[in-house]
Amino acid sequence: MCHSVNLDRKPFIISALVKGYSCPGRCICQHLSPTLTLLCAKTGLLFVPPTIDRKTVELRLTDNFITIIRKKDFLNMTSLVHLTLSRNTISQIVPHAFLSLRSLRALHMDGNRLSIIKSDHFKGLSNLRHLILGNNQIHQVAPTSFDVFVFTIEDLDLSNNNLRSLPWEAIARMTNINTLTLDHNLIDHIEAGTFTLLTKLVRLDMTSNRLQKLPPDSLFQHAQVLSDAKGSSSSTLAVSFGGNPLHCNCELLWLRRLTREDDLETCASPEHLMDKYFWSIQEEEFICEPPLITKYYASKPYVMEGQGVTLKCKAMGDPDPDIHWRSPDGKLVHNNSRTILYDNGTLDILITTLKDSGSFNCVASNAAGIATAAVEISMIPLPLFVNNTGHMREDPGLSDITTSSKAGNDTKGYDKHDRRVLVTELTSSSAVIRWPSERHIPGIRMYQIQYNSTTDDTLVYR
Repeated sequence: MCHSVNLDRKPFIISALVKGYSCPGRCICQHLSPTLTLLCAKTGLLFVPPTIDRKTVELRLTDNFITIIRKKDFLNMTSLVHLTLSRNTISQIVPHAFLSLRSLRALHMDGNRLSIIKSDHFKGLSNLRHLILGNNQIHQVAPTSFDVFVFTIEDLDLSNNNLRSLPWEAIARMTNINTLTLDHNLIDHIEAGTFTLLTKLVRLDMTSNRLQKLPPDSLFQHAQVLSDAKGSSSSTLAVSFGGNPLHCNCELLWLRRLTREDDLETCASPEHLMDKYFWSIQEEEFICEPPLITKYYASKPYVMEGQGVTLKCKAMGDPDPDIHWRSPDGKLVHNNSRTILYDNGTLDILITTLKDSGSFNCVASNAAGIATAAVEISMIPLPLFVNNTGHMREDPGLSDITTSSKAGNDTKGYDKHDRRVLVTELTSSSAVIRWPSERHIPGIRMYQIQYNSTTDDTLVYR
């Protein structure tokens, strides 16, 4: 049965239902041109009714048992402005399910069972202003999920989920956002500069996460810290961050200097400030410890040219120092085809060259200072060729290597008595090298293969 009612309880006249228009069973439909509203709350729906008028402007499907949003559910609903799917059991959104909703301004999907937000879930929502995804089970958001509405979104609610991280680069571009609600998640890090351009932000709620620190930002200079971010005025940025395991060192001194409403926040570390009220601690107690390098050594002090070596460096400080390496020529060492840098301060040189001989400097740095230590390695050149008389002679230069011009070339015609070195089965990352036995030639102990890395022009030896 279809009931036609006036939600504003004001008198109005309906001469007849528009031709071809039908109201889904047990739903309440209001048709006041040009607004068409459908209310289907608490009606036991298992899916979005297929009989919904495609000209609907507002659709509320709250408190039902819908489990999936299908591609056909909102097809051609180009007039829909407000869609509420709160408190269902939705765990799946079919890719491009919202593609037709180019006029949609508000999407409420809080209180469902979403776990992953994929890059194609919100395609088509180019005019979205309000996205409410609180009280789901979301633990992952694809980096490009928000790109379609990044410049229009005003209200983003991701509270009460299982998020450890977010696409911070996308959030940093939401220049029209007013409210960002991230409370009650598992977020332990926020990228520096995330909030710099969000000049319209008036409420930022990061309560009850796993943040040990917040990145300093010019936007916070005139912010007010509130226990309840909803109580902020329209002109003041309200920041709420209680319930986080704050590490109260010099990196949080900027936060200590903000205006606050209460004294609810406490410190989780360092030990001498544990459980103290954040705002009761004097500024001079927010201190950092400069780096102290405790271990630095090479896995072997003498290295044969072309072999690998591992350099280790460990440092302590507050905050934990970042560790970098400088090569003997003073250049900063980066990850490339022959060197690997690890977060724990270890440097692996996979293939050494004579230029590696000398002091590698470990550089440990944090907010309180810098410490350095030198690790020496001595390179041993590869042995020179020896002739039959036992005298040293110069490197003979280019060899008589013959390279097959065809990748994957077989060697059926390979002559075992051929005295040449053959390179076959060439690909972009491998080759097969064949050479005859040289046991009858005294003095030859090894072959050396030299090639270039295409990524950094480094000579590589094997």
